[in-house]
Amino acid sequence: MEFTMLKVQPKQTLSMVTRDRVRLDADVYRPEAEGPFPVLLMRQPYGRAIASTVVYAHPIWYAAHGYIVVIQDVRGRGTSEGDFKLFAHEILDGYDAVQWAANLPGSTGEVGMYGFSYQGMTQLYAAIAQPPALKTLCPAMIGYDLYQDWAYENRAFCLQANLGWAIQLAAETARLQGDAAAYQRLAAAAQDLPLGDAVPTRPSLLQQLAPDSFYHEWLDHPEPDEYWQQLSPKTYFQDVDLPMLHIGGWFDTFLRGTLHLYKEMADRSTYRQQLIVGPWAHLPWSRTVGALDFGPEANSPCDRLQIRWFDQFLKGIDTGLLTEPPIQLFEMGTNQWRSYPSWNTHKPLVFYLASTGLAAIDDRDGRLTQNAKCKMQNSSETIQHPTSNIQHPPDLLVHDPWRPVPARGGHAAYPSGPQERSTLDSRTDILTYTSEPLTEALHLAGEVQLHVTCTADTPSFDLHAVVSEVQPDGRVFNFTEGHIVVEAGASTNPLTLALQPTCISVQPGCAIRLSLSAACFPAYPVNAGTGSPVGKARLLDQQIITVTVHSQTGDRGSSLVFSQL
Repeated sequence: MEFTMLKVQPKQTLSMVTRDRVRLDADVYRPEAEGPFPVLLMRQPYGRAIASTVVYAHPIWYAAHGYIVVIQDVRGRGTSEGDFKLFAHEILDGYDAVQWAANLPGSTGEVGMYGFSYQGMTQLYAAIAQPPALKTLCPAMIGYDLYQDWAYENRAFCLQANLGWAIQLAAETARLQGDAAAYQRLAAAAQDLPLGDAVPTRPSLLQQLAPDSFYHEWLDHPEPDEYWQQLSPKTYFQDVDLPMLHIGGWFDTFLRGTLHLYKEMADRSTYRQQLIVGPWAHLPWSRTVGALDFGPEANSPCDRLQIRWFDQFLKGIDTGLLTEPPIQLFEMGTNQWRSYPSWNTHKPLVFYLASTGLAAIDDRDGRLTQNAKCKMQNSSETIQHPTSNIQHPPDLLVHDPWRPVPARGGHAAYPSGPQERSTLDSRTDILTYTSEPLTEALHLAGEVQLHVTCTADTPSFDLHAVVSEVQPDGRVFNFTEGHIVVEAGASTNPLTLALQPTCISVQPGCAIRLSLSAACFPAYPVNAGTGSPVGKARLLDQQIITVTVHSQTGDRGSSLVFSQL
């Protein structure tokens, strides 16, 4: 059914007052036609004029489809009154904003919310209070559990993302206060993160210019304690039940949160839960991600999809959505969308690690094999899993904190996405395990886990795992990765490391590679090796760490496991 786009009235700026008498300002876009119209609400902290146009169409486009669109500055941001404190006021302010928007002149009284990142979080917080007018959400790229989905990943502090965001918010505060000197220093720091202080995770610049930043609290709580429970949407979401369109990206740092919320809601909701995951980083959502062009199908369909979604649930129009599979995943490699009925997995696909002990020196030595026996390239020796009569030394990687393995692409670093890493894999502090070239396409979709038997000579160490596609010409592009902090006293062998879920078709002639290192800096802090908390570990105390990886140990050996939807 074709829709005639409506003319849109000039933008209005309107204000509301919260229950505690704080004024919140919003830009309102209305169709130039006789209503009434449903309302689309976005609440954000970056100055409402931006309206998340880094990933979405302008609010005028949404208004032209027959909606009143409200873009509101949250408390203490933009021109809204009050003091901004990260997420602290979003439940009650969200309730008040939804009900205020529902009562705007020309409104049907029904509200849907959309937005990504912080704007996705404000949807969840508003829904917790269950305002009667709120009928549907479209949360994109969110941290459902703030500790494990946003601030930390497998106990590793997400340094580059967290510090970069803290500096951005501090700079905006300085701008609103008219503090030109502070703004200038913070703007410079955003281009070159200050990571060389005595405690590298605690830049003196941020302590001086933003002493009340959330960043300090996040470092002070390196474990999932009560602080995180009080702050996380997950703690309060059990009674929320609304139709939701969940949006994620394979290279987004918050994909864990998007899938966490989707899977929980799909299990218990009485309403439609729909998931779409593209090949995107946190932003932008376009066909070119990192170093690869995924083709025209990778351009974001989310604006058109959201209009269909809102037409279905706010206007009662049968858009056909409810007859389509609820999951749409972009398959890298074939560069097309694939549909799935659920996130339930089928038989796992297992690759075993094998080497003669030279996986750090020779990228032909470490192997990934699906078979019980693996004949090593350039060697007459045969390695057998799970046990072998031939005893090979373990693989060892030596981490030097003076030259830690640098982050390159992926979901936790900037720039994000797939990057060519063949030169990085040639470092001797990275272990590589590579499969034989494939004879037929290999379709991978879903969760990815590494089970690895490893130890270190320090009380604490990090393990970073990257899975890449090795192309016939020798170029290597990462497609999923994961990071974990391991405390020697609490570690179990084999260690299980969850990587970023993925969807990719690895083409014939290509191979799969697993790369292991003890650092990924500055995406995550350099582990000092002392066991000190991340917010207290001194630069001076950083130690050389030797990590030992046993690829042929135990009942099954170390393995890389892909789930298949």
